[in-house]
Amino acid sequence: MTDSTSLELPRLYESLTWLTPLSEERAAHLVAFLSDPAPAEVLDMGCGWGELLLRVLTSAPQARGRGVDSAAASIDRARQQALTRGLLDRVTFDSVPGLEAQERPADAVICIGASQIWGPPLEDAQPLDYAAALRALRALVLPGGRLVYGEAIWSAAPHPAATAPLAGRDDEYLTEDALREQIRAAGFEVVEADQATIQEWDVFEAGYRARFTRWLEAHDADHPSAEQMRQQNEEQRAAYEDGYRGVLGMAYFCLRG
Repeated sequence: MTDSTSLELPRLYESLTWLTPLSEERAAHLVAFLSDPAPAEVLDMGCGWGELLLRVLTSAPQARGRGVDSAAASIDRARQQALTRGLLDRVTFDSVPGLEAQERPADAVICIGASQIWGPPLEDAQPLDYAAALRALRALVLPGGRLVYGEAIWSAAPHPAATAPLAGRDDEYLTEDALREQIRAAGFEVVEADQATIQEWDVFEAGYRARFTRWLEAHDADHPSAEQMRQQNEEQRAAYEDGYRGVLGMAYFCLRG
């Protein structure tokens, strides 16, 4: 019998700074947008391990922050990082499903890759409900406040090789232009909009696959699960490089409520 503890993959934060295709330069720009003028409160819905929220709090030393995510391991990492950076007295992190979080509005809000909080369960493989997410976020942004909204889109027309590793459907995501219309319909002003570059995606995907290579480096080549790990690594590489690279995009919007 294989020891289940030895099959645990390394945490994504060991090889990724961000759980999204995001460069340091773009992150700094988003932090500047959220922290000037200085906010009183910063809310991050789907905060992951809290990196962007913590950077905003560092940039805006009078602000307080709240991060919400359903992944307990990510929240544990966020709290540890807040302690390390001397920010634990100004931020709270809650490990609860987003819809169960009783959140009050804030003047600076982050939601990147977390629209599924307000949509159908991921396992249902339904189209992303951007409209529901934007309506909920509009209620969480104080009048005149700011929102950084990042979400998956189609950067190019989807084709079978691109959709197969995802939900397998052409209508899973919107285009950037269609999403912009949804954003305006929700009552937001678009201040800036941009898409992640191929270079940002390449770095993200390499970091995502690194958990497989790190596992393989830590175990014997003849480990009972080594072949499975090699196969998963190759399947992820092929899904990206031969499938959705350049088709699946990530749009970043700087919005004002």
